[in-house]
Amino acid sequence: MTVYQSHFPPVPVPNESIFTNLCRTRFNDFPPERPAFIDAASGTTITRRELRDLSLSMAWGLRNELPRLGGIPLKRGDVAMVFSPNTIAWPIMLFGSIAAGLRMTLANSAYTAREILHQWKDSGAKVAFVHPSLLAVTLETFALLDLSLTEAKRRIIVVDWHVPSQAVFKEYICMSDLLGKGSLAEEEKFSGEQANETTLLCYSSGTTGKPKGVETTHRNLVAVLAMVDIAYPDIREPNPTMIGVLPFYHIYGVVKLLHFPWTRGMPVVIMQRFDPVDFCRYIEKYKVTQALVVPPMCLVLSRHPAVEKFNLSSLRVMLSGAAPLGGPLMNALRNRLLKLGTEVFITQGYGLTETSPTTHVLPAEDSIRKVGSIGNLLPNLEARLVIEDTDEAKEGEPGELWVRGPTIMKGYLGNVEATTNSITEDGWFKTGDIAVRDTEGHYAIVDRRKELIKYKHPEIVDAAVIGINSEKEATELPRAYVVHAKGLATGERIEFGKQVQEWIKAHVARHKFLRGGVVVIDVIPKSAAGKILRKDLRERAKTEVLLENTPRAKL
Repeated sequence: MTVYQSHFPPVPVPNESIFTNLCRTRFNDFPPERPAFIDAASGTTITRRELRDLSLSMAWGLRNELPRLGGIPLKRGDVAMVFSPNTIAWPIMLFGSIAAGLRMTLANSAYTAREILHQWKDSGAKVAFVHPSLLAVTLETFALLDLSLTEAKRRIIVVDWHVPSQAVFKEYICMSDLLGKGSLAEEEKFSGEQANETTLLCYSSGTTGKPKGVETTHRNLVAVLAMVDIAYPDIREPNPTMIGVLPFYHIYGVVKLLHFPWTRGMPVVIMQRFDPVDFCRYIEKYKVTQALVVPPMCLVLSRHPAVEKFNLSSLRVMLSGAAPLGGPLMNALRNRLLKLGTEVFITQGYGLTETSPTTHVLPAEDSIRKVGSIGNLLPNLEARLVIEDTDEAKEGEPGELWVRGPTIMKGYLGNVEATTNSITEDGWFKTGDIAVRDTEGHYAIVDRRKELIKYKHPEIVDAAVIGINSEKEATELPRAYVVHAKGLATGERIEFGKQVQEWIKAHVARHKFLRGGVVVIDVIPKSAAGKILRKDLRERAKTEVLLENTPRAKL
């Protein structure tokens, strides 16, 4: 067995709650009056001291005021959902709930009522923090549970704290009702072995069937913050400021924007969603020095005129994640910014929800020399490159990336089979991504083993989904290959594919739309062991034309 170690020395990982780690252990690393979070649109600012105090006030309100107001009583270990786009209220909801000893499940703000229903039931959530714009979807979800409006209101906390809204919510319990009524003297403690209790329940995007709840523990989060701090680009900025536009419901956003900047005393300028004009405007206004991005954002910024209308010269680091950032796009963006007088390191990292999330970071100084690489393995982690679960890939050869260490999830909630299939008895997590490692210890993702999306359709008897790279959107688009139950003539296949594309839009969130097309075939290629031969489908895709109104793409 070939086991690769990180070239970074191990870092200590305290066995304590993530709230204790941030708001006690690390609290005095920076002045208490330093801004922690800033609302981009209004300028509303929360200092480090205010965040700690508001969180302990929210914790008191959840445990004491909520039941007094007629809400569902909560105790340590209960689950609360957050269903909201980014707002300045997010860190208060999150850290206040964790201080109260609750587990937090974070719901995609683009989800439909049925998708929320699955996460609500699967997570065992008892209450939900709901943004005013998502109240109708939430009520639809509770209607699907056959709950009366009165019972639904007992489970809803409307996010009204510094959230602009024209509506009045007198009949609902609001976030502001829970603040300022009292304060916990101390947060719920998770010391020693209790640090291995679950604190976050983010949901994977559904690699095989419905999304699964990923149990991220207090220790997972404490560990990843300490580990990333060693490898994250350190360019010795006098006044570091980060822009927070990635969605907080995603593990990438919640950890890297609501947790990590705290460890560096770095204020986060919170945007509700990505808009290129506002993004550039706020970089100029707040003198932002760092931005966490995804490749589609990089593509927009490489072309959008807003980049030339605002002064972006404060920007020093852009770190991309969630999908591979290719060399051509990285160079195009870097060169455009350079011509405008902004010299910025554009680099990337890698991770999954199940790894809390980051496992690799490409150092800033290697961002050009090793373009396309996900970088080095973080401290405290080990890696293997495995072929078909048994053989080891030789140096320079591709293999499935397996990772072991303190950031690996506890497991999939209530799903022993999926957990067992993903984590070996000796602790190796199988990422499902195919990687290569060079002689300097830099890794690159070259393929994907996992199936992306599966959803039952009454006329489809078998299906497989692959990702096809879209240069236009700078990301992978899911394309489905399906077998019709009764068979179709050639002329009928294209029309059926279009129908399936439209059909799935009513069942899933936008990011799961089959934007790469639907192709009807006679049989899904499989190995003798029954595994889908996605390599064969990718070869086939190279010669195919995308369906009408679908972005042109190539592998």
